[in-house]
Amino acid sequence: MKKRQGIIVIRFVSMVVITVLFVSCNAGKKDKVLLEFNAIRLTETEHLFGDTANPACRLTIDYTYLVESSQKELSDTLNNYFITACFGSEYTKEKSIEDVLNGYAKTYAENYREDAESVFLQDNEDQEIEEIAREWYSYTESIVSKVQFYESNLLVYRIDKDDYNGGAHGIHLTYFLNIDLTKRFPLGLNDIFKGDTYKELLTDLLWNQLMADNQVTTREELEEMGYGTTGDLVPSENFYLDKEGITFYYNVYEFAPYVMGPVEIRLPYELIDRITVPISNLIN
Repeated sequence: MKKRQGIIVIRFVSMVVITVLFVSCNAGKKDKVLLEFNAIRLTETEHLFGDTANPACRLTIDYTYLVESSQKELSDTLNNYFITACFGSEYTKEKSIEDVLNGYAKTYAENYREDAESVFLQDNEDQEIEEIAREWYSYTESIVSKVQFYESNLLVYRIDKDDYNGGAHGIHLTYFLNIDLTKRFPLGLNDIFKGDTYKELLTDLLWNQLMADNQVTTREELEEMGYGTTGDLVPSENFYLDKEGITFYYNVYEFAPYVMGPVEIRLPYELIDRITVPISNLIN
Protein backbone atom coordinates (compact mmCIF):
# COMPACT_ATOMS: atom_id res chain seq x y z
CA MET A 1 0.00 0.00 0.00
CA LYS A 2 1.36 3.39 -0.95
CA LYS A 3 0.98 6.47 1.21
CA ARG A 4 -0.12 9.39 -0.90
CA GLN A 5 0.98 12.96 -0.57
CA GLY A 6 -0.96 15.65 1.25
CA ILE A 7 -0.87 19.39 0.64
CA ILE A 8 -1.97 21.83 3.29
CA VAL A 9 -2.11 25.56 2.64
CA ILE A 10 -1.25 27.50 5.80
CA ARG A 11 -1.78 31.22 6.17
CA PHE A 12 0.47 33.07 8.57
CA VAL A 13 -1.04 33.64 12.01
CA SER A 14 -3.81 36.23 11.85
CA MET A 15 -3.23 36.38 8.09
CA VAL A 16 -0.17 38.58 8.47
CA VAL A 17 0.08 41.26 5.80
CA ILE A 18 3.36 43.15 5.48
CA THR A 19 3.04 46.74 4.30
CA VAL A 20 6.01 48.96 3.40
CA LEU A 21 6.67 52.31 1.78
CA PHE A 22 8.12 51.48 -1.62
CA VAL A 23 9.94 54.11 -3.68
CA SER A 24 8.98 53.56 -7.30
CA CYS A 25 11.73 53.73 -9.91
CA ASN A 26 9.36 55.30 -12.41
CA ALA A 27 7.70 57.89 -10.24
CA GLY A 28 9.17 60.53 -8.00
CA LYS A 29 6.75 59.77 -5.19
CA LYS A 30 6.29 57.18 -2.50
CA ASP A 31 3.76 54.45 -3.20
CA LYS A 32 2.33 52.15 -0.59
CA VAL A 33 2.82 48.55 -1.72
CA LEU A 34 0.87 45.74 -0.12
CA LEU A 35 2.61 42.37 -0.06
CA GLU A 36 0.89 39.29 1.35
CA PHE A 37 2.87 36.11 1.94
CA ASN A 38 1.46 32.62 2.37
CA ALA A 39 3.07 29.33 3.37
CA ILE A 40 2.23 25.98 1.82
CA ARG A 41 3.22 22.58 3.16
CA LEU A 42 3.74 19.31 1.34
CA THR A 43 4.69 15.94 2.81
CA GLU A 44 5.16 12.78 0.82
CA THR A 45 6.37 9.29 1.65
CA GLU A 46 7.28 6.86 -1.13
CA HIS A 47 8.20 3.25 -0.29
CA LEU A 48 10.43 1.09 -2.45
CA PHE A 49 8.29 -1.01 -4.80
CA GLY A 50 5.16 0.48 -3.19
CA ASP A 51 5.50 -1.83 -0.18
CA THR A 52 5.15 -0.16 3.22
CA ALA A 53 7.37 -2.87 4.72
CA ASN A 54 10.28 -1.54 2.65
CA PRO A 55 12.40 1.57 3.30
CA ALA A 56 11.03 4.84 1.98
CA CYS A 57 11.92 8.37 1.01
CA ARG A 58 10.24 11.22 2.85
CA LEU A 59 9.96 14.72 1.42
CA THR A 60 8.84 17.69 3.51
CA ILE A 61 8.41 21.17 2.07
CA ASP A 62 7.40 24.33 3.92
CA TYR A 63 7.43 26.96 1.21
CA THR A 64 6.78 30.69 1.59
CA TYR A 65 5.62 32.61 -1.46
CA LEU A 66 4.11 35.95 -2.41
CA VAL A 67 0.39 35.45 -2.87
CA GLU A 68 -0.66 39.00 -3.56
CA SER A 69 0.86 42.38 -4.36
CA SER A 70 -0.45 45.71 -5.53
CA GLN A 71 2.20 45.47 -8.27
CA LYS A 72 1.57 42.37 -10.39
CA GLU A 73 5.00 42.34 -12.03
CA LEU A 74 6.66 42.35 -8.61
CA SER A 75 4.71 39.26 -7.54
CA ASP A 76 5.67 37.31 -10.65
CA THR A 77 9.32 38.35 -10.44
CA LEU A 78 9.75 37.52 -6.76
CA ASN A 79 7.96 34.18 -7.01
CA ASN A 80 10.16 33.15 -9.92
CA TYR A 81 13.24 33.95 -7.83
CA PHE A 82 11.82 31.99 -4.89
CA ILE A 83 10.94 28.94 -7.01
CA THR A 84 14.31 28.90 -8.75
CA ALA A 85 16.20 29.09 -5.45
CA CYS A 86 14.14 26.35 -3.78
CA PHE A 87 13.41 23.91 -6.60
CA GLY A 88 15.14 24.94 -9.82
CA SER A 89 14.35 27.21 -12.76
CA GLU A 90 12.55 24.42 -14.66
CA TYR A 91 9.63 24.70 -12.22
CA THR A 92 8.92 28.37 -12.95
CA LYS A 93 6.87 27.20 -15.95
CA GLU A 94 4.25 25.54 -13.74
CA LYS A 95 0.80 27.15 -13.56
CA SER A 96 0.40 27.14 -9.77
CA ILE A 97 2.39 26.76 -6.56
CA GLU A 98 0.68 23.41 -5.99
CA ASP A 99 1.89 22.23 -9.40
CA VAL A 100 5.43 23.30 -8.52
CA LEU A 101 5.46 21.26 -5.32
CA ASN A 102 3.75 18.26 -6.89
CA GLY A 103 6.16 18.29 -9.82
CA TYR A 104 9.17 18.49 -7.55
CA ALA A 105 7.83 15.69 -5.33
CA LYS A 106 7.21 13.47 -8.33
CA THR A 107 10.77 13.94 -9.59
CA TYR A 108 12.20 13.35 -6.11
CA ALA A 109 10.33 10.04 -5.76
CA GLU A 110 11.34 8.92 -9.26
CA ASN A 111 14.99 9.67 -8.57
CA TYR A 112 14.79 7.79 -5.27
CA ARG A 113 13.37 4.67 -6.89
CA GLU A 114 15.93 4.82 -9.69
CA ASP A 115 18.77 5.24 -7.22
CA ALA A 116 17.76 2.69 -4.59
CA GLU A 117 15.40 0.00 -5.90
CA SER A 118 17.85 -2.08 -7.94
CA VAL A 119 20.50 -2.11 -5.20
CA PHE A 120 17.92 -2.85 -2.50
CA LEU A 121 16.47 -5.71 -4.54
CA GLN A 122 19.89 -7.26 -5.07
CA ASP A 123 20.86 -6.93 -1.40
CA ASN A 124 17.48 -8.29 -0.32
CA GLU A 125 17.84 -11.34 -2.55
CA ASP A 126 21.29 -11.99 -1.12
CA GLN A 127 19.87 -11.54 2.39
CA GLU A 128 22.63 -9.06 3.14
CA ILE A 129 20.47 -6.28 4.55
CA GLU A 130 20.75 -5.99 8.29
CA GLU A 131 18.25 -3.83 10.15
CA ILE A 132 20.74 -1.01 10.64
CA ALA A 133 21.73 -1.12 6.97
CA ARG A 134 18.09 -0.68 5.93
CA GLU A 135 18.36 2.89 7.18
CA TRP A 136 20.77 3.59 4.34
CA TYR A 137 17.89 3.10 1.92
CA SER A 138 15.63 5.54 3.80
CA TYR A 139 16.15 8.92 2.18
CA THR A 140 14.84 12.21 3.52
CA GLU A 141 14.73 15.75 2.19
CA SER A 142 13.40 18.91 3.79
CA ILE A 143 13.04 22.35 2.20
CA VAL A 144 11.98 25.28 4.38
CA SER A 145 11.82 28.84 3.10
CA LYS A 146 10.80 32.06 4.80
CA VAL A 147 11.10 35.84 4.70
CA GLN A 148 13.94 36.57 7.11
CA PHE A 149 14.05 40.36 6.81
CA TYR A 150 11.80 42.87 5.11
CA GLU A 151 12.11 46.61 5.44
CA SER A 152 11.94 49.52 3.05
CA ASN A 153 13.37 48.35 -0.30
CA LEU A 154 15.13 45.21 0.95
CA LEU A 155 13.68 41.72 1.24
CA VAL A 156 15.85 38.84 2.50
CA TYR A 157 14.57 35.37 1.66
CA ARG A 158 16.06 32.32 3.39
CA ILE A 159 16.12 28.69 2.21
CA ASP A 160 17.11 25.81 4.50
CA LYS A 161 17.66 22.38 2.95
CA ASP A 162 18.31 19.09 4.72
CA ASP A 163 19.16 16.05 2.63
CA TYR A 164 20.00 12.46 3.53
CA ASN A 165 20.75 9.90 0.80
CA GLY A 166 22.26 7.15 2.89
CA GLY A 167 25.67 7.04 4.51
CA ALA A 168 27.01 8.33 7.81
CA HIS A 169 25.04 11.58 7.95
CA GLY A 170 22.93 13.96 5.97
CA ILE A 171 23.76 17.49 4.90
CA HIS A 172 22.25 20.83 5.90
CA LEU A 173 22.58 23.83 3.58
CA THR A 174 21.29 27.39 3.89
CA TYR A 175 21.04 29.99 1.15
CA PHE A 176 19.88 33.61 0.99
CA LEU A 177 18.38 35.97 -1.56
CA ASN A 178 18.83 39.68 -0.85
CA ILE A 179 16.35 41.32 -3.19
CA ASP A 180 16.37 45.00 -4.07
CA LEU A 181 12.66 45.74 -4.49
CA THR A 182 13.26 48.88 -6.52
CA LYS A 183 15.39 47.13 -9.12
CA ARG A 184 13.64 43.76 -8.65
CA PHE A 185 16.70 41.54 -8.65
CA PRO A 186 18.89 39.71 -6.08
CA LEU A 187 21.95 41.62 -4.95
CA GLY A 188 25.44 40.25 -5.42
CA LEU A 189 28.70 41.45 -3.93
CA ASN A 190 29.40 43.67 -6.93
CA ASP A 191 26.11 45.50 -6.26
CA ILE A 192 27.08 46.28 -2.67
CA PHE A 193 30.82 46.77 -2.72
CA LYS A 194 32.78 49.23 -4.86
CA GLY A 195 36.29 49.40 -6.25
CA ASP A 196 38.51 46.86 -7.95
CA THR A 197 40.22 45.62 -4.80
CA TYR A 198 37.30 45.24 -2.41
CA LYS A 199 37.55 41.44 -2.32
CA GLU A 200 41.11 41.56 -0.97
CA LEU A 201 40.13 44.14 1.65
CA LEU A 202 37.02 42.18 2.52
CA THR A 203 38.97 38.96 2.96
CA ASP A 204 41.23 40.62 5.52
CA LEU A 205 38.20 41.98 7.37
CA LEU A 206 36.62 38.53 7.44
CA TRP A 207 39.75 36.94 8.89
CA ASN A 208 40.07 39.69 11.50
CA GLN A 209 36.42 39.39 12.51
CA LEU A 210 36.68 35.60 12.75
CA MET A 211 39.72 35.97 15.01
CA ALA A 212 37.81 38.41 17.20
CA ASP A 213 34.79 36.09 17.35
CA ASN A 214 36.98 33.20 18.48
CA GLN A 215 39.15 35.33 20.80
CA VAL A 216 42.44 34.53 19.07
CA THR A 217 45.04 36.78 17.47
CA THR A 218 46.44 34.80 14.53
CA ARG A 219 45.14 32.89 11.53
CA GLU A 220 47.29 29.95 12.57
CA GLU A 221 45.24 29.62 15.74
CA LEU A 222 42.07 29.56 13.68
CA GLU A 223 43.52 26.89 11.42
CA GLU A 224 44.41 24.79 14.46
CA MET A 225 40.74 24.99 15.46
CA GLY A 226 39.75 23.64 12.04
CA TYR A 227 38.94 26.78 10.06
CA GLY A 228 40.25 26.75 6.52
CA THR A 229 40.89 23.00 6.43
CA THR A 230 38.24 22.31 3.76
CA GLY A 231 38.42 25.53 1.75
CA ASP A 232 39.72 29.08 1.61
CA LEU A 233 38.08 32.01 3.34
CA VAL A 234 36.88 34.26 0.53
CA PRO A 235 33.95 36.69 0.34
CA SER A 236 30.94 34.48 -0.34
CA GLU A 237 27.95 35.35 -2.50
CA ASN A 238 25.91 33.56 0.15
CA PHE A 239 25.22 36.40 2.58
CA TYR A 240 22.36 38.30 4.17
CA LEU A 241 21.79 41.93 5.00
CA ASP A 242 19.92 43.54 7.87
CA LYS A 243 19.87 46.87 9.69
CA GLU A 244 23.22 46.42 11.41
CA GLY A 245 25.46 44.78 8.83
CA ILE A 246 26.21 42.01 6.38
CA THR A 247 26.64 38.39 7.45
CA PHE A 248 28.59 35.95 5.30
CA TYR A 249 27.31 32.39 5.60
CA TYR A 250 29.53 29.40 4.84
CA ASN A 251 27.85 26.02 4.67
CA VAL A 252 29.53 22.88 6.00
CA TYR A 253 32.68 21.86 4.13
CA GLU A 254 32.99 25.23 2.37
CA PHE A 255 35.42 26.56 4.94
CA ALA A 256 35.36 24.16 7.89
CA PRO A 257 34.72 20.44 8.47
CA TYR A 258 31.26 18.99 9.00
CA VAL A 259 31.69 18.67 12.77
CA MET A 260 32.09 22.46 13.11
CA GLY A 261 28.81 23.18 11.35
CA PRO A 262 28.16 26.27 9.23
CA VAL A 263 30.25 29.39 9.81
CA GLU A 264 28.73 32.88 10.02
CA ILE A 265 30.89 36.00 9.99
CA ARG A 266 29.12 39.28 10.62
CA LEU A 267 30.62 42.61 9.55
CA PRO A 268 28.90 45.78 10.82
CA TYR A 269 28.29 48.53 8.28
CA GLU A 270 30.59 50.98 10.06
CA LEU A 271 33.46 48.56 9.47
CA ILE A 272 32.90 48.32 5.71
CA ASP A 273 31.33 51.66 4.80
CA ARG A 274 34.45 52.84 2.93
CA ILE A 275 34.12 50.00 0.41
CA THR A 276 30.32 49.81 0.07
CA VAL A 277 27.65 51.76 -1.74
CA PRO A 278 25.20 53.60 0.58
CA ILE A 279 23.16 50.81 2.20
CA SER A 280 20.69 53.44 3.43
CA ASN A 281 19.27 53.46 -0.12
CA LEU A 282 17.91 50.00 0.65
CA ILE A 283 17.13 50.23 4.36
CA ASN A 284 15.69 53.49 5.61
